[in-house]
Amino acid sequence: MSPLITTVRTSAAGPVIEVVGDLDYLTAHQLCGLVTSLTLRPCHRLVLDLAQLGFCDSNGISALIAARKHGNAADADVILASVPANTLRILRMVGLDQAFTLSPDTRSAAPLARAAVSDSTEASRIGPTGGGGREH
Repeated sequence: MSPLITTVRTSAAGPVIEVVGDLDYLTAHQLCGLVTSLTLRPCHRLVLDLAQLGFCDSNGISALIAARKHGNAADADVILASVPANTLRILRMVGLDQAFTLSPDTRSAAPLARAAVSDSTEASRIGPTGGGGREH
């Protein structure tokens, strides 16, 4: 098991949390605590950069859902960026690829959020390294 390491940086659009390591029953509470400590405002974009996520179990998925709920409560967008294939497979199996806005990387995530909300009919798949959800 890899320890969970999170790094928060601020962008003009809102916070970006880099998630490194395993998001599981031992560590999911850390991400939940971090996310809920963030002050989000309407039109903010909370980006969870999952490029270095090693493993994600059901507790990790619950932490991602908690992040989405926290964003929704503040009328902010939550974007999952660089979702690893194994985690994306789980999100697809349970239909959460349709609940989250997905981005191939953090650089692409910034312009996605409000476009995804204002035009929910536009959807495309992320290329061969991942996909699902809404990408604009």
